[in-house]
Amino acid sequence: MKKVIILLSAVLLLANCNKTQKQTGSTDALSGTIQLSGAFALYPMAVKWAEEFKKLYPDVKIDISGGGAGKGMTDALAGVVDLGMVSREIYPEEIEKGAFPIASVKDAVVPTISSQNPHLSEIKKIGLKKEIAVRLWNKEISTWGEILGISAPTHVHVFTRSDACGAAETFAAWFDRKQEDLKATAVYGDPGLAAAVQKDKLGIGYNNIAYAYDQKTKQPNEGLAIIPLDVNENGAIDPEEDFYETTESLIAAIDEGRFPSPPARDLYLVSKGKPTKPEVIAFLQYVLSDGQQYAGETGYIGLSEKKLEREREKLK
Repeated sequence: MKKVIILLSAVLLLANCNKTQKQTGSTDALSGTIQLSGAFALYPMAVKWAEEFKKLYPDVKIDISGGGAGKGMTDALAGVVDLGMVSREIYPEEIEKGAFPIASVKDAVVPTISSQNPHLSEIKKIGLKKEIAVRLWNKEISTWGEILGISAPTHVHVFTRSDACGAAETFAAWFDRKQEDLKATAVYGDPGLAAAVQKDKLGIGYNNIAYAYDQKTKQPNEGLAIIPLDVNENGAIDPEEDFYETTESLIAAIDEGRFPSPPARDLYLVSKGKPTKPEVIAFLQYVLSDGQQYAGETGYIGLSEKKLEREREKLK
């Protein structure tokens, strides 16, 4: 009888060990390297996914680099990386060249100014209209007075992105333009554009949520302020349009459709053709399942279950 009890105890102990090992990924044979490049917009989220994925599969190496959505698409189509990070819609000609996009998460681009701007309180009251945005990024407006409709001669310094990127394309799409239509002082990358506006109290630009807000405090980054969008074009920011104080309130507004799309948009992981590497497939499956739980804390919006199921079907 003692032998039976000892044998059963050993079996249960072994089962528990196997269960624990499976949960941590320590017994999984999955290994290899996954390379990603591209959109600054998706970079912080991809880094978080990589950190959590490696806890499950420690033998998988993941290399991530920025460079803009244009670089991500170019690298993916050239086979230089496994996955390109793209923060805009995929063009038909890119699909024809073999682009295989997987929607992974959602975020938005917001207009930014310096928190030291002398007209900060006034601009927050009226927000930014499409018509004013068109004129600003077409060099038709030169003062903050023209933006506010007052006789203030204070010059406005307009910034845009120098690299081919989804943020510029998406922001421009909000007022029916394209990135190449944005005439302004060009700065490389999301971090660079944020820094330019922070340092210039008369500057105006735009940033992805992850670069406009501090991921820890959930409030705008030090030195930055967010300009509300005047969605109903009535010349004032109504209570239902005032949700920029924290990432939580902004994300909730995007999720509820109170913030327009664009400049809200899906972010994509793009491969050349349907991926075949087991580690890449496993990573994408993770992104479309457990990985969604980290979206909110990293400053993004998780995809709906319907969209997640649609994306998962693509991998089958």
